[in-house]
Amino acid sequence: MTPAVAQLIAAGVPHELFPYDHDPAVESFGLEAAAALGVDPDSVFKTLIADAAGVGLVVGIVAVSAMLDLKALARVSGAKKATMADISAAERSSGYVAGGISPFGHKRQLPTFVDETCDLWDHIYVSAGRRGLDLAIAPADLVEVVQATRAPIAVW
Repeated sequence: MTPAVAQLIAAGVPHELFPYDHDPAVESFGLEAAAALGVDPDSVFKTLIADAAGVGLVVGIVAVSAMLDLKALARVSGAKKATMADISAAERSSGYVAGGISPFGHKRQLPTFVDETCDLWDHIYVSAGRRGLDLAIAPADLVEVVQATRAPIAVW
């Protein structure tokens, strides 16, 4: 059990786990998950950690088929500028290894923003806290558990 799954169980939030065989040589963990699960990549969301100038670390959650719009993330987080966080800082803050960072179960809850396209789906897939393990969850439940703000933060 990962901290992400433990948080969802403790909160009584419905979710479903989807393990798959992870290939360590793959470059896109999210696209690998979509292919392994046989789902539309637009329904699989990646959790990214950015450094918002003057605000600190923030979480941006976007579809794996899109890119995080750092200008939009800065704007919605109240920062002048945002850059991707250093991998070691993201891993320290979240408690997860890059490629397996979940929106749930972080060591410390960061301001979190999820791309508004999440609401196009009855459920979305996100990392369950390790490479090779995703979970399906209703977007509204994700937003509630991590107190996320929906915003247009993806570039397609």
